[in-house]
Amino acid sequence: MAEPKNDDFLDDIANAEAEELAAQTEEFDDAELELDALRAERDEFKDRFMRALADAENARKRGDKARREAEQYGGSKLARDMLPVFDNMKRAVESATEEQKQVSAALIEGVELTMRALLGVFEKHGIRIVSPQVGDKFDPQVHEAMFEAPVPGTKAGDIIQVSAEGFMLHDRLLRPAQVGVSSTPA
Repeated sequence: MAEPKNDDFLDDIANAEAEELAAQTEEFDDAELELDALRAERDEFKDRFMRALADAENARKRGDKARREAEQYGGSKLARDMLPVFDNMKRAVESATEEQKQVSAALIEGVELTMRALLGVFEKHGIRIVSPQVGDKFDPQVHEAMFEAPVPGTKAGDIIQVSAEGFMLHDRLLRPAQVGVSSTPA
C-alpha cells in the first residue's frame, strides 16, 4: 500500500510543477504582450519624431526661401515708386532744346548725373531697364500694348512705338514697357 501514497505524492509534485509552469507561461505571455506594447509605442514615437524632424527641416527651407526673397524683392515697392522719378528726369533731359542746353548746360548736366546715379542704384539692387526698340516683336511677358494700329511695312505684333521703358527686378517684372503694336495692315 505504500505505492499508492508514492503515486499520490508524485502526482502532487507533477501537479505543482504543472501549476508553476502554467504560472511561468502566463507571466511569459504577459511579458511578451507588454514587450509588444512597448515596441508599438516605440515605433509610434519614432514615427512622430521623424515627422517632426521632417517638418522642422521643411520649415527651415521655407524660412531660407522667404529670407532670400525678402532680400531680393523686399524693396520692390520702393523701387516701383522710384520709376516715375526716373521717367520724369529722362523726359526733362529729352525735352530740353539745343538752345536751352547751351543756356542751362550745368543744370542739364546735373539732371543727367542724377539720372545716372539713380540708374547706378537701380543696377546695384538688381533693377534693370527693359528697353524695347521699334521693330522688335511684342512680348506680353515684358511689354504692355497701349494701342494697336495698322502700319504698312510691318507685321502684326511688331512694336511700332515705345511710350515708356519697363523695369525688371532680378527675374520679376516691376513695370512692363509701354508700347504701340502693329496690327495686320489693312
